[in-house]
Amino acid sequence: MLNENDVARYVRKAVSEYFIDLDGEEPSVAVYDMVIGCVEKPLIETVLHHAGGNQTRAAELLGINRNTLRKKMQDHRIK
Repeated sequence: MLNENDVARYVRKAVSEYFIDLDGEEPSVAVYDMVIGCVEKPLIETVLHHAGGNQTRAAELLGINRNTLRKKMQDHRIK
């Protein structure tokens, strides 16, 4: 099981590698938006799966409002 430190370590490693790959060039996108965009969809999908597709329960687990979850699902095209 992953703890918060493991997740933080994975994010730190991925972002560090991203900057290494840029080789001194400036990012062409906002890094925050890029990371959140990459993480949010699989997070929502995994929590929905864990909640058996129950959006109310998934929203509770995520700590967000059910309407916010539904909006994010639409944004990410999650059925």
